[in-house]
Amino acid sequence: MKLKGYISLLFVMIFGTIHSQNELGSWNVLNFTFKTSPKWNVFFETQLRSLSFYNQFHYYEYKGGVSYKLNTNFAMTTGLGSYNTYSEGGNFELPMQNSEIRSWFQLNLKNEFLLATIEHRYRAEQRFTSNGFRNRFRYRIGTVIPINNKKIIPKTYYFTAWNEIFFTDNEPFFERNRLFMGIGYELSNKIAVQSGYIHQFDYKINDETGRDFLNIAVLYTLDLTNKNDFSPIIHD
Repeated sequence: MKLKGYISLLFVMIFGTIHSQNELGSWNVLNFTFKTSPKWNVFFETQLRSLSFYNQFHYYEYKGGVSYKLNTNFAMTTGLGSYNTYSEGGNFELPMQNSEIRSWFQLNLKNEFLLATIEHRYRAEQRFTSNGFRNRFRYRIGTVIPINNKKIIPKTYYFTAWNEIFFTDNEPFFERNRLFMGIGYELSNKIAVQSGYIHQFDYKINDETGRDFLNIAVLYTLDLTNKNDFSPIIHD
């Protein structure tokens, strides 16, 4: 199958899901990364989510942080952000369900396997919510595979997927699982766009719920090092 065939198949799958899922939501991301040196970068990200397809907007967040790369395969990140969740049933429906200030520290381990880049992300979060303080721990494994080049350079399509599990230090400990599959395109050394499908499963003691989202992300990178070391990292 040629490249256009793969891309067409992906969009058929995405929009087929839109028609088959009455409660497919939207998950929109704008990410900015400023690479000041081969070791350091600063990032800012904002997200807007809805429970129905571009309707019933119920959540937004904005956050920023700093990453330090110890070597090619190992980096550390710390960040701080604001996360706000509204009631279901309308657009930013009151009352708010949660207003949160969150800090976190994470480790990223990366290695190469053939054309694929495999990343492991370990994160510890401190959540100062309107419902009290909470700890949370997250592990995500993901991959990025270039499609029409041996590595991701301008004019490259890529496949990306990841799965993440969420834990707390209170019973029942397991909180959430989140799965993503999608495709992206690096337009230039500065801009990439990607889209895909997110399935989120939340565990509650007396309730089990699943959510499906169409994800669209725009990633802008200002790289003063001129290394074009692109990585489609979303800091969710």
